Amino acid sequence: MENLPPGSGVQRSLVRSATLLSGIYIAAQMLSDIASLKIAVVAGLAVDAGTFIYPITFTLRDLIHKRLGKSAARTVIILAAGINLAMAGYLWLVSALPADAAWTAWEGAGVTANDAFARILAPAWTIVLASIAAEVVSELIDTEVYHLWTTRVTERLKWSRVLVSNAASVPVDSLIFSWLAFGWGLGMPAAQVWEIFWFNVAVKGAVTLASLPGIYLVRQRPTQ
Repeated sequence: MENLPPGSGVQRSLVRSATLLSGIYIAAQMLSDIASLKIAVVAGLAVDAGTFIYPITFTLRDLIHKRLGKSAARTVIILAAGINLAMAGYLWLVSALPADAAWTAWEGAGVTANDAFARILAPAWTIVLASIAAEVVSELIDTEVYHLWTTRVTERLKWSRVLVSNAASVPVDSLIFSWLAFGWGLGMPAAQVWEIFWFNVAVKGAVTLASLPGIYLVRQRPTQ
């Protein structure tokens, strides 16, 4: 992008793409980490609630790769990891601060609002650290597979690059996250952890299939 004429239409288009795609990607990462603090039951299976939004980050990463290049995709992955880490640290700090008496009272409850806040959000460290480990490993795998597919196999059938890269990265992501966050971090029974894992894989697979046309939403990165 630095080789393009300043103020050119192509440069402005790339800046808009970078801002929009990176912003949505990071927002989806943060929302999924916070939502994963809730363990829900769907169709009789335990599932972390972040499962329903996190899968779109794989397609967003592919869009960033297609429009902005491999280096930009790697940068956004690392940036999202850093922002999520900062979020977990801030939530921990806020949970540790003394609460105002008028705010902490929670009528009819056995715990104070401050206790509930800390109980729910303080464990974000466990979720975020597991998420960062899973995210960085799996999405860098996604990046490499995507790159190899487009450079060694074919640049045609753009949907295939999404399908193949996600097929390689989704199981890795689900395995690392499920066992670090819920098996090791929260000490949940193995049976529940495997339920979370398989549900994650199923949902992410379904989202991958549904989002395949999304790769056509952005143009290929211009050659420089």
